[in-house]
Amino acid sequence: MQPISSHNPAALQGVDREQLLAVIEPVARAHGAEVVDVELKNENGWVLRVFVERLGASAEKLSTKDAAVDLELCAGIARDLSPALDVDDPIPGRYNLEVSSPGIERPLKKEADYVRFAGEKAKLKLREAVGGQKVLVGRLGPVSAGKVAVDDGRKTYDVPLDDIVTARLVFEFGPAPKPGTSKGGSSKSAKKKRKP
Repeated sequence: MQPISSHNPAALQGVDREQLLAVIEPVARAHGAEVVDVELKNENGWVLRVFVERLGASAEKLSTKDAAVDLELCAGIARDLSPALDVDDPIPGRYNLEVSSPGIERPLKKEADYVRFAGEKAKLKLREAVGGQKVLVGRLGPVSAGKVAVDDGRKTYDVPLDDIVTARLVFEFGPAPKPGTSKGGSSKSAKKKRKP
């Protein structure tokens, strides 16, 4: 089953996304967090995943590092959210609840996410091919008239936001060390001789 997401509202299959968020969002806010995404997947049993980051992260356009939440906060949200979901019961049947950070390869769900992470590298899966590609990996550029600019290093594409099936940030490792050097500098070591 496809996850519940803003890019795939048909995946709800009997679950009212607005009703679900009406239960989840106040609990997350009470713990100093905001909801990034919600997934409901069948993985040998249903799993409801709630992804959160620090409250105000979107408005302040924080990096994924600065928006990160810790395990204690996620556990607190899960502890308070579980009985709230039981009372409101927006999801029929049994499921397991998981609350976590979206991580450094954070999904991009709404236009504000593309604006917030302009200049970052992302991977986009598209409904319709752009430049002969249904998957683009490149730097996000400005958003204008419902399109985001994506520079793959050779060309810049204007991708309609409505055509994006899924998108997420791509983690980039730092630059590789120069040959013959280690993180600490030169790979050669010199020993000083003591005079007798």
